[in-house]
Amino acid sequence: MKKAIAFLLSLLLCLSLAACGGNGTSTSSELSSSTEQSAPVSADPEPVSQPEEGTWAIYWYLCGSDLESNGGYASTDLSEMMEIALPENVTVVIQTGGASEWQNEEIDPTKLQRWVCNQDGMSLVEEVDSASMGDAQTLYEFLEFANTNYPADKVAVTFWNHGGGSVSGAAFDELYDMDSLDLNEMYQAFQEVWPADTANPALELVGFDACLMATIDVAAVFQNFAKYLVASEEVEPGNGWLYSGWLQELAQNPAMDGGSLGTAICNSYYEGCQEVGTEEQVTLSVTDLTKLAPLLEAYETFGQEAFVAAAADPGFFAELGRVAAQSENYGGNTRDQGYTNMVDLGHLARKLAWMLPSAQGICDALADCVLYQVGGPYRSEATGLSCYYVYDGDIENFNGYAALGTGQAFKQLYSYGLTGELTEGGEEYLASLDIEELPDIITLSDMGWEGASLDLEEDGTSFLELGAQANKVLASVGFSLFRVDEENDIMLLLGTDNDILADWENGIFRDNFRGVWGAIDGHLVYMELSFEGEGYNLYSVPILLNGQAYNLQVAYDFSGETWSILGASPGLEESGMASKEMRLLQEGDVITILWKMSSHSGDDDFETYTVEEITVTASTSFGEASLPDGRYAMVFEMKDALGNYAYSEAVTFDCANGEITTSVY
Repeated sequence: MKKAIAFLLSLLLCLSLAACGGNGTSTSSELSSSTEQSAPVSADPEPVSQPEEGTWAIYWYLCGSDLESNGGYASTDLSEMMEIALPENVTVVIQTGGASEWQNEEIDPTKLQRWVCNQDGMSLVEEVDSASMGDAQTLYEFLEFANTNYPADKVAVTFWNHGGGSVSGAAFDELYDMDSLDLNEMYQAFQEVWPADTANPALELVGFDACLMATIDVAAVFQNFAKYLVASEEVEPGNGWLYSGWLQELAQNPAMDGGSLGTAICNSYYEGCQEVGTEEQVTLSVTDLTKLAPLLEAYETFGQEAFVAAAADPGFFAELGRVAAQSENYGGNTRDQGYTNMVDLGHLARKLAWMLPSAQGICDALADCVLYQVGGPYRSEATGLSCYYVYDGDIENFNGYAALGTGQAFKQLYSYGLTGELTEGGEEYLASLDIEELPDIITLSDMGWEGASLDLEEDGTSFLELGAQANKVLASVGFSLFRVDEENDIMLLLGTDNDILADWENGIFRDNFRGVWGAIDGHLVYMELSFEGEGYNLYSVPILLNGQAYNLQVAYDFSGETWSILGASPGLEESGMASKEMRLLQEGDVITILWKMSSHSGDDDFETYTVEEITVTASTSFGEASLPDGRYAMVFEMKDALGNYAYSEAVTFDCANGEITTSVY
């Protein structure tokens, strides 16, 4: 309600007093009457044939979705825009749609509406029948309308909504089953308005105020249409871009180019996140798309070298999986949160440089084309653009990437790794690399390691001995921890972690059980390792936050040996949409702890149960808590590069009065 009132007051002020910088005569009553019409309103301008020199236009594709209907985030950003007095040579053209409800009384959710904000105020200039904002035709019609009626010397096209990375795209329409624009649809719409031209792109900038869209695949599409790309590798918090910040800079200096505007968007975004405390995991970058070609070439060379290495020794896939797990990745790539399959390209390349010399070409090209970036302390490895990696080992998801992603090498590499075969054109691809035959890939199913036995050392440490072959098969080894209550026939799954001592050369893995586990204000929780870094680990803790499903994001800093709560996010939807709603805990919030339980005697699946409620206070924190006296079981969890899992037999720990007794059966 607060956001709706702020928007309405700003809009009324804009319409009556020309708050956008002019002396227009539009009134709130005139706008109210125009919104009742179903045909284009009379304010529709006559087409302008040639843009005036020194002018700027922002074409803002504002798909409100559930971000607006539930939280009013779009209304807030419109209010921010209307704080700025725009000069005569800056115009913002907006299409609103995609939300079942708008948190203001001016925008009609049953229509697509087109608005203009300039020196004369903000006005509704056209409205058309409802259509999916996730459809290429809808995007094309808006771009054509804006380009025909509001051309400018410099043009930026910006998308506002959820994002899903290279495969799922952006602009998820709440009114049409969360239909979204994939990269092919975006290309199609832009191509119809501005024919593709990498040498002389028509647009100054394309930007995504949406999650996960700073990918090499997105950049490859928009190099045909724009000089600069502004987007985030990571999920954006709900506050999003700070429109009053970067529009103010544009208003003060309309002579700036797209690179300078992108830098202003980044800086104001980070400053806005700092103001509300959501900066810990944010990213935003400006990519100079006119310099992208060397990166695309380096990416293909990098993929080819990886493919040759895999063809020579399929054990390469295990090494690649371990590197990917330790590379900064975005949007959550765990079984509970879902898989975006997006990893930082530069970090992945750096960690593979010891075995793939072409990785240096990736790093050099990224440094040349990523003009500017900002990032939080728990996204310190971000290099500006992400790429696809098959974290989930899912064939269907991979097929989506294969249809949309740039280049050939990584598509063939992942196809070989997942299926043992290549995609269309595979034979020609092999011939181009002088590879005659592909060897079979050894997976977990070939090893017989399910239920692998454990042994005890003299000090009571349990260990799993797999031998040197583990290095060729496994992408990771971690553990799952359980609380065992035989008397009540209960098994409680506490979660996963990688706190083990790993000797990869010899394939020996030792437990490091210390009798502690993660807790909120001393209350034990289920938690899942989501990123294993050199300086910090990230964990996901599924909870109910005020009755709604969220994943609490938690960091453990190795240098300070400290835990911190970064915020809460809803996780990934089935559509591939990453919710743009990372939010901080607030005093008075109610956290419901969720546990996963099954019977001890049976073989039933673990189910999620609500356990207890915690009311957030100013001192609420996350940390390690001592496990209550009782019996605990740990199994080593083995994963190969195809996403297959195997589990060792269990080691049990009996905790009593601070003493731990270890046994294996």
